Amino acid sequence: MQLSDFQFELPDELIAQTPLEARTASRLLVQNGAQRSHLHFTDLPSQLREGDLLVFNDTRVIPARLFGNKLTGGKLELLVERVVDSNRILTKIKAGKAMKTGTRFEIAGTIATVLGREADLFKVEFELSDSADIASFIDKHGQVPLPPYIQRQPDADDLHRYQTVYARQPGAVAAPTAGLHFDQPLLDELKALGVQQSYITLHVGAGTFMPVRVDDIRQHTMHAERVEVSADTVDAVQRTKKNGGRVVAVGTTSVRALESASQNGAIQPYNDDTRLFVTPGYRFNAVDAMITNFHLPESTLIMLVSAFGGSSNTLNAYREAVQQRYRFFSYGDAMLVWPSTESEQERQ
Repeated sequence: MQLSDFQFELPDELIAQTPLEARTASRLLVQNGAQRSHLHFTDLPSQLREGDLLVFNDTRVIPARLFGNKLTGGKLELLVERVVDSNRILTKIKAGKAMKTGTRFEIAGTIATVLGREADLFKVEFELSDSADIASFIDKHGQVPLPPYIQRQPDADDLHRYQTVYARQPGAVAAPTAGLHFDQPLLDELKALGVQQSYITLHVGAGTFMPVRVDDIRQHTMHAERVEVSADTVDAVQRTKKNGGRVVAVGTTSVRALESASQNGAIQPYNDDTRLFVTPGYRFNAVDAMITNFHLPESTLIMLVSAFGGSSNTLNAYREAVQQRYRFFSYGDAMLVWPSTESEQERQ
């Protein structure tokens, strides 16, 4: 398939710049094969049943955007990709001139040095005091890393709204946005209905915003992200399927985590990086349905949704969402996607 197969027209005014007043106030487009219905997110319980399992990503967004100055002059901006150890990070660096190994700069009075490159990222070491560590430094001096399509500076509201209510494992530089629609009352309502809840951890990296730069999508190299699928979650998935329930992944990150743990056909505990790139034709082993936001044209995320719901079904749903004035991307509306016969045909 070609990159252009995942293109659609999106008016700029449909890109949500701020969250709605209530997390659950978003709309919900339900895609079931070629059939579509338009609901609200508060209707989600009506779409699930006792014995189903929701799998959430419990990663916590860190304030990963840092600002500083080169010692030789010139401003720069860091977007932390990953904490390596107590004083080193992998990061994107935006500066007036290309950064070189050995370049030194200052952030909040602390000196840092570029140690080298790893593909598009830089390894940077900070000269911290013995009592400090880089995670605490980022928490103190960093800024909420809103996505590039949100054209404003983060405010106090983003500190909690660009974070799921169940976030607990720090390490992401972007929110698992399908989870932003859940508040605690809705989680409690689903639990009371007999819908079980389990968690994986996938620390979303800045690579999630990187464009696909090749026309033949088979030539694209997927960025690596850290994943943990615990034995408890594996047991919950196996128990759900054995009892006839459905595994509903909340977000493309939960899909990638569960499928990364199921590459031999049977899910098992997983604690490693993943570069799993899901495109039409992929055979899903663990996931029976997914909840997801609306994604960028020609992105790896819309390719994943297309693999699950069928390419033409998904693109038609996106076009209808544009016509119906849905809100797109991180602070936008949601979809509930069921598998289709079209996705089965694409595997053949």
